[in-house]
Amino acid sequence: MQSIEEQAWQLLEESIIYYRGRPVGTVAANDVSQSALNYDHCFIRDFASSAFLFLIKGRYDIVRNFLEETLRLQPKKEKLDAYTPGRGLIPASFKVVSINGKEYLESDFGENAIARVTPVDSCLWWIIILRAYVKATKDLQFALQPEFQEGIALIMELCLATRFDMYPTLLVPDGSCMIHRRLGIYGYPLEIQALFYAALRAARQLLVCAGDEEIVIGIDKRLPLLQNHIRQHYWIDINRLNVIYRFKCEEYGLTAINLFNIYSDSIPYADLAVWLPKNGGYLAGNVGPSQLDTRFFSLGNLMAIISSLVSEQQSQAIMTLIEAQWEDLVGTMPMKICFPALEKEEYRIFTGCDPKNIPWSYHNAGNWPVLLWILTAAAQKTGRKNIAKNAMELAENRLSEDEWPEYYDGARGMLIGREARRYQTWTITGFLLAKELMLHPEYLELFSFEEFDVENAGYACNL
Repeated sequence: MQSIEEQAWQLLEESIIYYRGRPVGTVAANDVSQSALNYDHCFIRDFASSAFLFLIKGRYDIVRNFLEETLRLQPKKEKLDAYTPGRGLIPASFKVVSINGKEYLESDFGENAIARVTPVDSCLWWIIILRAYVKATKDLQFALQPEFQEGIALIMELCLATRFDMYPTLLVPDGSCMIHRRLGIYGYPLEIQALFYAALRAARQLLVCAGDEEIVIGIDKRLPLLQNHIRQHYWIDINRLNVIYRFKCEEYGLTAINLFNIYSDSIPYADLAVWLPKNGGYLAGNVGPSQLDTRFFSLGNLMAIISSLVSEQQSQAIMTLIEAQWEDLVGTMPMKICFPALEKEEYRIFTGCDPKNIPWSYHNAGNWPVLLWILTAAAQKTGRKNIAKNAMELAENRLSEDEWPEYYDGARGMLIGREARRYQTWTITGFLLAKELMLHPEYLELFSFEEFDVENAGYACNL
């Protein structure tokens, strides 16, 4: 009889996509009981955990092929019109199609997606995967190829472009990341800022060819500003809550303390004061004009730990919060994509009455097993291995029996998601990658970062 790990590895093998005889990615899900929609695509964000696993196991070819083929899909010319993807974008996903007996890759930049959502995180994950490939293979020349240097530079031009904005954070629309349905995250969502920071760190190490000096200077200027901005303005703990609680509003000028004109009555103090442990804290979901989204978003907080976007003290506080509020944030399946859920009138307004995002389901506080690997990585990086161990025990007891579902519903994640696909690839890889990280913490080096040092930021010092 197969063990859970053996079954998971077999399912991962079956998910591999081949293009002209070469492995190039993995499908989102292999659930034959439902129509494919776009679950037969390889999504860039989904493939990240697959890529790290393949690199750990020495399966470098599939990651190399993935990087090469997705780079070829990157538009290199100026937009033809407002409805075509711009220079530098990496597609949300791709699939293999056959026309007259010849195979082609068909990309989706959001023009075919539900709600026509344009991905922002694909570019960021792509650079993070490329850095991991170079670290695993020690093949610096791969990233030094002119086409790769150009590809990285085009992504950085998109990210660092001058806009109608005066913050170091990245302004994006709702639905531009893992939370790809409307959930009130328009503006500066934490998930994008954490991925943006990691991608900047990775690009800074990979952009070493002549001609990219201006971009490198731009990255060096942006990194400390972004880090300080997130650590200061997104951070919530009891001490910070007391400061916000006593904010004065309508302040003007350079001496203003309440920079974003946050109205204290908009913050759920009664709930937060009880919910926050004394030594715990976390990064807010979003900060902007008169907006402080106090929901806990898991991927952004955990990625902030792994990338060292937050300080060591803040990292420990986030893990303390997760441990203290285990039933709310993890429940019976690691772990909630966000907490708490939007309910009642708030749900109707923020989601547009999205029937898939009903309270405690899908992106509206559903439980996503793929987050197991990033929770484990954060636990290992902070020395909180008991958190990873407890989370793994929950997942091991259910995932295989439940046929590796995409997500779980309910306030504690007791129900298999109403519309969840079975045999979801990143559920499988989330489990396997967490297992590898628990046994071999050194694999964290593939995608983690130490504290940023602007004086020694380049490739030779850090990679």
